Amino acid sequence: MGVIADCVLPMPLLTEKQAGLKPLVVLVGPTAVGKSRVAVEVARRFDTEVLAADSRQVYRGMDIGTDKPPVAERQGIPHRLLDLVEPDQPFNAGLYCRHATEVIGRLYGEHRLPLVVGGTGLYVRTLVKGLCAAPPADPSVRARLRQEARKEGPDQLYARLVGVDPSSASKLHPKDTSKVIRALEVYELTGRSMASFQDAHGFAERPYRALLIGLLRDREALYRRIEERIDWQLAHGFVEETQDLLARGCSRDCSAMKGLGYRQVAAYLSGECDRDEMVRRFKRDTRRFAKRQLTWFRSEPGIHWLSIDKQEPVPRTAQRVTELVDRFLESLEDREEPAGSSADRAF
Repeated sequence: MGVIADCVLPMPLLTEKQAGLKPLVVLVGPTAVGKSRVAVEVARRFDTEVLAADSRQVYRGMDIGTDKPPVAERQGIPHRLLDLVEPDQPFNAGLYCRHATEVIGRLYGEHRLPLVVGGTGLYVRTLVKGLCAAPPADPSVRARLRQEARKEGPDQLYARLVGVDPSSASKLHPKDTSKVIRALEVYELTGRSMASFQDAHGFAERPYRALLIGLLRDREALYRRIEERIDWQLAHGFVEETQDLLARGCSRDCSAMKGLGYRQVAAYLSGECDRDEMVRRFKRDTRRFAKRQLTWFRSEPGIHWLSIDKQEPVPRTAQRVTELVDRFLESLEDREEPAGSSADRAF
């Protein structure tokens, strides 16, 4: 089978049997590894749509900093689960799952293969394994904890979590204030740790028969791509985008503005550091974020990893992904179990 090209016809739609088994393809990997461009080629091959799994790309007006694929780069392939809420609106994995389930259901009705692409591991896990029974957010508790974080600092909040839920704390970065607040919120509402809810759930649901494919690059190559992307973002209006968000009333304390890049640029705009220091922090923190993503995904079983050579063109990587998907779909013709059975293999 040759390399994907414009002249290659899309694959046939899912058969009735395949659609009934609810196949789902998920493409994951660290930031800047090249998921988005590969996804466009694969989606074109299977005549389907790209469903983003990115906790920052759900926000409207946050385009350059979240690396949303520009319309031209989408090459006519519909991209879903982008621009769902305003930056000051709350959003979480549960809401993501609800939106994604709607789109996936429509695609099955059209006999199309859902293709989920992103680097937010919690969104992917929630989608393929379901949500635990922890209570929903309580606005008053959450507002109070946010106020405490502003007043006392994130380290004090994290220390409190270590005291009541050391298991959850060990999995979180001390500066990941939104997740620390969520874990404390659950404890205050129930007297139980978030870890206890997660352990009871076990993330054992299997609503879909999922094929998970991870993209990897050599660390040096990945870090170079990260730095090149940041240089491009800063040269193409990222500072102005952040400035506009702040001018529209987006608080630096809201979850969206604490995302990579936005918090560093906001600090620069407020005079807390000069431009060189902002760029240094932005690149350093993004490298650290990529490392945490890899740690997360490598801890999850069932991912088929593809290592990308620095000279490998996007169409070749997409072809390798396509070959895995082809074999996956062929195997469904021999399966009888519905999605959700013990035969499923997903992370």
